[in-house]
Amino acid sequence: MDQVPHTPAIVVDEPIVDANIAAMATFAADHNLALRPHAKTHKIAAIGHKQLAAGSQGLAVATVGEALYFFEHGITDLFLSYPLWATANDAESLSRLATEAVLAVGTDSVAAVHQLADVTRQHPGVELMIELNSGHNRSGVLPEHVVPIAEAIRDRNMVLRGLFTFPGHSYAPGEQTTAAADEARTLKTAERYLHEAGFDVPVLSGGSSPTAKATAADGAGEIRPGVYVFGDAQQYELGRIDVEDIALTVVTTVVSRHEAQDGVPARIIVDAGSKILAADRAPWATGHGRVLGHPDARITALSEHHGTISWDSDELPDIGTRLQLIPNHVCVAVNLVDEVYVTNGERITKTWQVGARGLNT
Repeated sequence: MDQVPHTPAIVVDEPIVDANIAAMATFAADHNLALRPHAKTHKIAAIGHKQLAAGSQGLAVATVGEALYFFEHGITDLFLSYPLWATANDAESLSRLATEAVLAVGTDSVAAVHQLADVTRQHPGVELMIELNSGHNRSGVLPEHVVPIAEAIRDRNMVLRGLFTFPGHSYAPGEQTTAAADEARTLKTAERYLHEAGFDVPVLSGGSSPTAKATAADGAGEIRPGVYVFGDAQQYELGRIDVEDIALTVVTTVVSRHEAQDGVPARIIVDAGSKILAADRAPWATGHGRVLGHPDARITALSEHHGTISWDSDELPDIGTRLQLIPNHVCVAVNLVDEVYVTNGERITKTWQVGARGLNT
């Protein structure tokens, strides 16, 4: 990584990205699942086009700003998989997307349906997906509460595309299969309520990166994994990916080293802190990220511009040594930089602009 002109910097191995995209596309095709990758992970148009070329119909996004960015870069089938509370400031963007692209918007309340209808003047091109709570206990309603939302959609002459959920409780050791089963049960129960009330439900959407490949055969027909494209330390520690699947690392430089003394363990300090690795750390995680090639090293602390690493041997790397760190949560790390360096596995070949960086509304 000596070619990287400065550190810290994010580097992406393009052959691994391509392999990850191909593997998920093959899995989806083999299991008769529609694949709609969540682009909030990468925020990069070039990667979105790779995903479409591999067979994805469109992308999931988190914000109106992200939807506009990908639309303006030629991706025209977008699902805003978030319970949007539309405002007058969103009117022009949502109407444009609904007119010139295929747009679905998430909702989980009657009030939000009416708000969206008012803001877009009941634009006929806006489709809605009702979000369900399948166990993560964030946004989303329980299955027994979907009918009034569907009725509001019908009353405002808008289109119900289907149901979606995020089985986020899969981000814990041993929860992958349980969360996938919860997802399937929740989607099918809500679908039954809607069918009994006379509604068609064309799409059942689920599947985060931890659960995508555990999707039940009788559950979701569409999956929305995001992290799979890069991998990260969370997925690695959960045993969902191998280290060979990790395409994104943070190149950093050792700026200080300290031998063990007076009961204080040996440590090194690097120039990558929370402003590039992000501060996310799950309760079960063994550190603030991992060190590529050093499986027993642990990032024990982060400040804004420093990372403290407990090393895996008595031979500490020299000051000036470059290391590659694996962020805990890659989605947040990518959103902290303007561009990433792209390699062919050995040498830097180009850069990609993180074009949707900071588009948080």
